[in-house]
Amino acid sequence: MKKILIHWIGVFSLLAFSTAAFAVAKEVPVEEVPVDALVPDNIQRQTALIVNRVLERYHYRKVVLDNKLSEKILDRYLESLDPNKSFFTQQDIDTFAKYRYKLDVAIASGKLEPAFDIFRKYRMRVDQRVALALSLLEKNKFDFTRDETYRFDREDAPWAKDKKEISDQWRKRVKNDILGLSLAGKDEKKIRETLEKRYKTLRRRIHQLDADSVFQTFINAYTLSIEPHTAYMSPERSENFDISMRLSLQGIGAVLRSDDEYTTVQKVVPGGPADKSGQLHAGDRIVGVAQGKDGEMLDIVGWPLQDVVEKIRGKKDTLVRLNVLPKAAGMDAPTRIVSIVRDKIKLEDQAAKSSIIEADGMRFGVIDVPAFYRDFRGQASGNKDFRSTTRDVRKLIAKLQKQKVDGIIVDLRNNGGGSLTEATELTGLFIPFGPVVQVKDSQGHIDVERDTDPEEVYSGPLAVLVNRNSASASEIFAAAIQDYGRGLIVGEPTFGKGTVQSLVDLSQFARGKDDLGRLRLTIAQFFRVQGGSTQHKGVVPDVIFPTADGSGKHGERSLDNALPWAEIKPAEYHPEGQLHLSMLQSKHEKRVGHDPAFRFLTEQNQEINKLQDKKEVSLLESERKKEWQEREQRALERHNKLRALRGLEPLTKLDDEEEDDTDTEEDPEGINRIMQEETARILADYIRQKQPVTAQAD
Repeated sequence: MKKILIHWIGVFSLLAFSTAAFAVAKEVPVEEVPVDALVPDNIQRQTALIVNRVLERYHYRKVVLDNKLSEKILDRYLESLDPNKSFFTQQDIDTFAKYRYKLDVAIASGKLEPAFDIFRKYRMRVDQRVALALSLLEKNKFDFTRDETYRFDREDAPWAKDKKEISDQWRKRVKNDILGLSLAGKDEKKIRETLEKRYKTLRRRIHQLDADSVFQTFINAYTLSIEPHTAYMSPERSENFDISMRLSLQGIGAVLRSDDEYTTVQKVVPGGPADKSGQLHAGDRIVGVAQGKDGEMLDIVGWPLQDVVEKIRGKKDTLVRLNVLPKAAGMDAPTRIVSIVRDKIKLEDQAAKSSIIEADGMRFGVIDVPAFYRDFRGQASGNKDFRSTTRDVRKLIAKLQKQKVDGIIVDLRNNGGGSLTEATELTGLFIPFGPVVQVKDSQGHIDVERDTDPEEVYSGPLAVLVNRNSASASEIFAAAIQDYGRGLIVGEPTFGKGTVQSLVDLSQFARGKDDLGRLRLTIAQFFRVQGGSTQHKGVVPDVIFPTADGSGKHGERSLDNALPWAEIKPAEYHPEGQLHLSMLQSKHEKRVGHDPAFRFLTEQNQEINKLQDKKEVSLLESERKKEWQEREQRALERHNKLRALRGLEPLTKLDDEEEDDTDTEEDPEGINRIMQEETARILADYIRQKQPVTAQAD
């Protein structure tokens, strides 16, 4: 396989990245597709055969397409079509049982009719459920004093057993939609207009899905049944990706994904407009988009992700308003409006930066590394001063040493990865020389990435701060520092993505000239120099923060069919020695147990974990208001306790924080600094632990 286009070691997939809010997306065709046009063609049959051949030959995980995999493909395909079990009933699922052990043959022979049969039944069920929703909306005779609940998250629930049960499920859904908009302050007429448009849009957009869309969904059910970072990109999706990579990153700077009928923020790009605004966070759901200060707020629940992206992206210096359901507020809370000015995402905004923190009578330099970047174009053109993470950090270290710091903290929180070269070279600034990471390919061959430069730029006390969103290249760096005993790893267990993907042009395997799209393929796995993988487990810190509670449900550990943790033979390397950590952990726990600032983070994390575990909401209006008001009050009290510590005026409501003109900082409460400050205290404890005790004269 010679024509590998892109090596990818970042945590966020190419498909997700190509549908980021700064990417180009084509509008879904306006014309609805006739149901009799939903049949496979010869190009799709050929593509299925080639995808099967490439996966079986080149994928890192050797999986045979057989009856066992066929069963998984059917379940994944049904989940892709109906992730919240809102359209099919158990009776429908029973009729699909005839395909359970035949999809392997369908793919291997190019006979794709079963996938299209299932989709046509799905489209029929969408029509029926939407018709019911519109009928219920028209009658609108709901009793909001009746004590009942609606299960909004049905991923783990059983399928509705029959038409009667799913009809009641939709009755509660419509009732919940009405109640949610009512609590948001909309009148009855506006509620009816909004929901009527939402339900009709849902039906229309399902009718606009063509045979290529059906094929892509089905083939990705196959790839995702093998491993979560392997996916097929249709010719149209490939074209969108190419366009987005050629253009400047211009928009709000957020990577989005589709969760059932909601658009969810997967990642806020460091240095982008959304990041700088401080108003949009990973896990937030976007339910509406408006242009400028006065543009109409479009309800985008149920929209395809590509269409949402098209509405959010736009020209530099223009305003977009988003109607957001914050992750920290829960599904039953009112939404809030977030205003962001679009801008170009510049390399300088993502570049490493330094600051000074004082703790326990010592001064520490903090180097914030948002990404592992490298200006490959500048390097190729012969520019000797091209920008890179390692070059920038080297300069920052020199600057901090002139300021006589007692130690350095490298902050990798929310750093999703980037250049493998940079991860290797950055490690080299802190060790004399030696292996940094081992890479095992699908054929079992192991390559070792090494630091060959004997210069150790910084040999003083070092800590690396990580969280659950530190991934890939970040994990390579943190793991190497830990394995060499070169510094402390502090924070939360990392994401756990220890695999490498390549983008493969499928047309190279075909005889004709048709564009068959591309396959993002997992071809290798990373292993630490001590032999263990960064995959799945991630890097477990030497000192773990209490905010790590709930991280087990995050990252690679939460993905279906993720590659397991594995181990190979250690590389030959020379660690500096073992660190004595038990005392550091106990001192940390004692300290943060009485630290109001850290208690704020812990309580906030506990609240979010509780909301994420919640799968249903009350349809009793008084109870719904009470729950939301109590949650808002708890959040307000947490923020005001923290603001009092910072000498800031208390808030009367959470939205006041964005309107507070008394402090021009993006983070007036200093939330971002809390973990850095505690890391500095831990590093101070470590330095004192290593200092020799001076003997006293009698």
